[in-house]
Amino acid sequence: MKPIWVVDDDQSIRFVLEKALAREQFAVRTFSNPRDVVKALDEDAPQVLVSDIRMPGGSGIDLLTTVKARHPGLPVIIMTAFSDLDSAVSAFQGGAFEYLPKPFDVNTAVDLIRRAVEESLREEVAEATPVQAPEMLGQAPAMQDVFRAIGRLSQSNVTVMITGESGTGKELVARALHKHSPRSQGPFVAINTAAIPKDLLESELFGHERGAFTGAQTTRRGRFEQADGGTLFLDEIGDMPFDLQTRLLRVLSDGQFYRVGGHQPLKSNVRVIAATHQNLEERVRQGVFREDLFHRLNVIRLRLPALRERREDIPMLTRFFLGKSARELGVEAKRITDAALERLAAFDFPGNVRQLENLCHWLTVMAPAQVVEPKDLPPELMGVQAGLAAAAEPVPALLVQSGLPAAAVPPGEAPAPAVPSWLGDLEREARRRLDAGEAEVWDALTRQFEGCLIHTALDLTRGRRIEAAQRLGIGRNTITRKIQELGLEE
Repeated sequence: MKPIWVVDDDQSIRFVLEKALAREQFAVRTFSNPRDVVKALDEDAPQVLVSDIRMPGGSGIDLLTTVKARHPGLPVIIMTAFSDLDSAVSAFQGGAFEYLPKPFDVNTAVDLIRRAVEESLREEVAEATPVQAPEMLGQAPAMQDVFRAIGRLSQSNVTVMITGESGTGKELVARALHKHSPRSQGPFVAINTAAIPKDLLESELFGHERGAFTGAQTTRRGRFEQADGGTLFLDEIGDMPFDLQTRLLRVLSDGQFYRVGGHQPLKSNVRVIAATHQNLEERVRQGVFREDLFHRLNVIRLRLPALRERREDIPMLTRFFLGKSARELGVEAKRITDAALERLAAFDFPGNVRQLENLCHWLTVMAPAQVVEPKDLPPELMGVQAGLAAAAEPVPALLVQSGLPAAAVPPGEAPAPAVPSWLGDLEREARRRLDAGEAEVWDALTRQFEGCLIHTALDLTRGRRIEAAQRLGIGRNTITRKIQELGLEE
């Protein structure tokens, strides 16, 4: 691993950080001014750069710009005794990993540097194994079923009905069906039937002749004509007015239609793909959707799963959307910790993939650092945080010792959340050692706990350390150091 570079004109700051990092077995190289750092960059690069913001001979912000131009993925931590808004904004706009105001607690600074190192190592692994984002993202079994269905329909012109909650990506699937169909060279035309007023929808679909109604000053081609030879996507078909459903059924039946105010029948060679978030069978029973139109549209049905049904896809989608947002805004892509991803995976996302994409756009703009942590997530996820904290809260010691069942909790008091059995075992072992007066109980039990975690992760990954570290949510250097300290290499 490369050394940590510390840049500060204050010799005492350099000394304190160098000694503190050395105790954590980090190699350190110190500089007193930005000019020497720029020269050193011609020959080498650090794992992490920690720089003061105001120094004789150069600014930390200017150094940040220079470093990011040469090494875009290098984490840079900006320190300053001038905790003003302009400094913070300039640091984050320049792509700083974090902003550390002085005076700072040394342990806090070391923890921040360690986190930056682990992030840097994860980036190195990611760059060594680049993965091109596919046309559609999803590893969950439900999404794989959708992909297989698109593949089977690739050489077909059959009518397809796509169902699923709002925000699940129905139009994206419709575009994929068109792209991989024999009509891919033709137009793809989409219309949301719920977004257009009833009195205008007929004209939007079928067009109108000049003078057909007030304001119709020219002849207009409708969506069926525009989609000739290609695909017409009718989104939110369940909201289509009943009288227009009759006209749509006729077009699907014989391919003929009339423009509004027209007398000449027109033909259009169109493949129709419809979509809805509603239960069309229930709409048919209610008498607001034609049963014959339902059967005409419902030849092949594809159901898109809600995001909460494919939680294993959330990390991949999050990273994809963070990168997409960064490209759109012209900034460096934010990275996200495993802990924050766990928080996202626990959220139900009523707005599904669209909500997750919007959230990633929010994080790109609003998250204070380059690495998104749980505390940086927006307010609507705080309920998830509270729920997770409650689930992790241990049973009060009195109940553990007395063995009271939940029904025995005194009236008016909430029953304690269930505690995992291994925590009870841990308490009994700790009590035994403490009662026996054993020394260094903390270190002994911590070593056993860490050893068990690492051994289990290595067993699951068949000895692959990098993968084991990723599963545990720690860095590669951390797992290597722990294996050596705990004597797990034999």
